[in-house]
Amino acid sequence: MAGRPRSFDRDEALSRALQVFWTKGYADTSMADLTRAMGINSPSLYAAFGSKENLFREAVRLYAETAGAALWASMREAPTAREAIEGLLLATAEANGQCDQPRGCLLVLSGAHPDALPDGACEEVAKIRTDSMAVMRDRLCAAQAAGEIAPSADPAAMAAFYTTVQQGMTFRAREGATADELAATARAAMLAWDGLAGLRRS
Repeated sequence: MAGRPRSFDRDEALSRALQVFWTKGYADTSMADLTRAMGINSPSLYAAFGSKENLFREAVRLYAETAGAALWASMREAPTAREAIEGLLLATAEANGQCDQPRGCLLVLSGAHPDALPDGACEEVAKIRTDSMAVMRDRLCAAQAAGEIAPSADPAAMAAFYTTVQQGMTFRAREGATADELAATARAAMLAWDGLAGLRRS
């Protein structure tokens, strides 16, 4: 006997759950918060997603594919590594000035409190963050091979530096920093580019 079809849009429900986790964090999000935001009851949530942890992990993947991917678009599209990193930082500043979404980055904020996450969710968040820094490092390695940065430059150290700046901007955003303030931080960080890249100013 075929089961009854779901009476809700699973993708829409997941998108709403993402907003709750992004706003409140995993530990402070209750099942009541989720069912209320998603417009479904607990049995429907468990039937569709299995558990709160599984729902969170799906929300994290959705975030990485949507809001997160938008932030990192310059890493794929910018013509130079410098423009790629500057684009990431400025996109981070701009995103935190939008009033229709929570402030800060879900992945960074979740990773700041690993003890509050189940082991599987913690590992998933950490992997996405590690993979993102690897994308930046690879872009810098390619720039080094192309002569954009000096042979003496350390792409891994540069990636760690700019990832740290980007993550710090996320925490400042959650604390109330404006988009303009964050953009100023981004521009200040880019002043370090020539030194990190081993480039001499004429």
